[in-house]
Amino acid sequence: MKHFFFALLFIVLGFQPGLSQQLAQSSSSKTVKGFHLDLRIQVMTMSALKELAQKLQKQGVNTLIMEWEATYPFEKHPMIPNRYAYSRSDVTSFVKYCNGLGIDVIPLQQSFGHVEYILRNPRYTTLREDQKDFSQVCPIESEANKALFTDLFRDLVSTHNSPYFHIGGDETYLLGHCHKCQAKAAKEGKSKLFVDHIKMLCDIVTSLGKRPVLWADIALKHPESLSLLPKETILIDWNYGWALNRFGDPRKLIETGFEIWGAPALRSGPDNYFVTQWEKHFKNIRDFIPTTKQLGYKGIVMTSWSTSGLYSPVFESGSDIVDLYAIRHVYPLSGFTMLLAAYGESLKTTQPLNIGQFVETYTRDTYGFTKEQANQFWQALITAPYEVKQGVVASPKPMTVQALLDSTRWAAKTLHDLNPVRNKPEFEQYRLMMDIRLEYLTYQALEKEVNEPSFTTAQMPTVLSKLKTLIADSEKISNRFIALNKNYFHPAELEQEVYWRTIKPRLLYERLARVTSQTPTDFPSNHGN
Repeated sequence: MKHFFFALLFIVLGFQPGLSQQLAQSSSSKTVKGFHLDLRIQVMTMSALKELAQKLQKQGVNTLIMEWEATYPFEKHPMIPNRYAYSRSDVTSFVKYCNGLGIDVIPLQQSFGHVEYILRNPRYTTLREDQKDFSQVCPIESEANKALFTDLFRDLVSTHNSPYFHIGGDETYLLGHCHKCQAKAAKEGKSKLFVDHIKMLCDIVTSLGKRPVLWADIALKHPESLSLLPKETILIDWNYGWALNRFGDPRKLIETGFEIWGAPALRSGPDNYFVTQWEKHFKNIRDFIPTTKQLGYKGIVMTSWSTSGLYSPVFESGSDIVDLYAIRHVYPLSGFTMLLAAYGESLKTTQPLNIGQFVETYTRDTYGFTKEQANQFWQALITAPYEVKQGVVASPKPMTVQALLDSTRWAAKTLHDLNPVRNKPEFEQYRLMMDIRLEYLTYQALEKEVNEPSFTTAQMPTVLSKLKTLIADSEKISNRFIALNKNYFHPAELEQEVYWRTIKPRLLYERLARVTSQTPTDFPSNHGN
C-alpha cells in the first residue's frame, strides 16, 4: 500500500525519477558548503570545469551553483545560447561528474535583473523594462514572463538533479521604472512590485519539485512582503566586506523564518585585470564566514564574479543593438587557487581564518617558501591595490600615479625574485597578474601626461616612442597569458580577453600618430552572445 501511495504521488505531482532522494537531501542536516561559478564572460572548457570541481571537492565544497547564462543550450529558445554554449551532453555529463564527487549542482537562472543576454533579442522586446537598458524584465508582464521562465526553468531542471533552483533576483536597479510599474508602485509600493514577480518565479520552481533560492539584497530592502513567498524559499545574504546592514537589517531577514545562506566573494568589484584586492578578500573570508555561523545561517556560498554584471551597449540605431560589452573583466579563476584554499580552510573550523598563518603555511606547502619569503610574497600582493580614475589614484591618502607605478614595480620585482621550488605554473599567475598591473599603470602615467594642460605636440615623439615600447611589451605579456590559460578557455576567448585588455594603448597610439596606413582598431564582440 505504501509503495502504491508513493507511486501515485509521483504521478500526481509530476515528480521526476530520483526526486524523492533529492527532497530527502534538501531536508537533511547537511550544511551547504558552496561555490558559485559565473560564466557570463569567461566560459571555461569542459576539462577546466571538471578540474575546478576536483579542486572544490578537495576543499570540502559540496555544492556548486552554476550561473550558466548564455552558455546553456536552451531548446525552445535557441537565440539565448551564445557561441560558446555547451552541448546538452556536456551539461548532463558535468552534473553527473560533480555528483560522483559528492557535489550537488544547482542551476542559476537570472529571472528579473541581469537578463541582457535574453532581452537583447527582438523576440523578447515586449518583456523589457526599458528599451535602452535591456537588463531587466518588466514585472507587470506577468503572463509573458511566466511563459518564458517556465520554459527556461523546465529545461534546466531536465538536466540538473539538485533539490534547489536559484532564480537570481539581485540588483533590480530598474524596479518601478516604466510607466506601468510606476503606477503599481505608487498604488501598492515597490516591495509589492518586487515580491509579486519573485513569488511567481518561486511558484514555478516549487511546481517543479524544487526549492527556490534567491539573492537577498533586494529582499532585505523589502522584508515586509516576503511572507508571500513559499516557505521553502532560501535567501542568500551576500556580503563582500561591508557593514552587515548595507542592504538592510539581517535580523529582519532572520525573523521571516526563511532558511538563509551567506555569501562572501573570491572576486568582486573593483577587481579587474589591473587590480586584485587580495587583502580585502582574505578579510572577507576571515570576518563574514564566522558571522554567518553566529547569525544561524544554514549554508555558505563563495561567489566568484567574472564581471560587474553591467554592460555597455553598442547601438546601430536608436532601437537596434549591435553588441553588449561587459564592464569590468576580472583575471581568470586560474589565478585564485590560494583564495580558494583559504575558503576551504575556513570551512573546516568555527574560528576566524588567521590570514598570516594561512599564507605562511600555504606558501610553504605549495611553493616551498620560508617564513621570510612568505612575508615578501604577501607584501607584494597587497601593495597599493588602488584604481586610477580619470588620472586620479583612488587611495585613502593622496597618491600620484607615478608613486603607484613605483610601488607596483617593487611588487613585480619581488615576485620575480622569489623562486618557488614547486607548483611553478600556479606561481607564475601571480607574476603575470602583477606584470599586467604594471603595464596598465605605465599606460595610465602616459595618459595622464598627454592630458596635462602643458602637453604640446613637441612632446609627441617621446610619448609615441613610449607607447610603441608599451605595446610591444604588452604582446609579450599577452603571449604569456595565452600560454598559461590555453587549457582554461577557448582560443577565441583568449584572443578577445587580450584584445580588450590592451586596446587603450593601441587606440591612443593610432590617435596621436594619425595612423592611416592600416585598418583602424576594430571592436570584435567580447560577450559572445
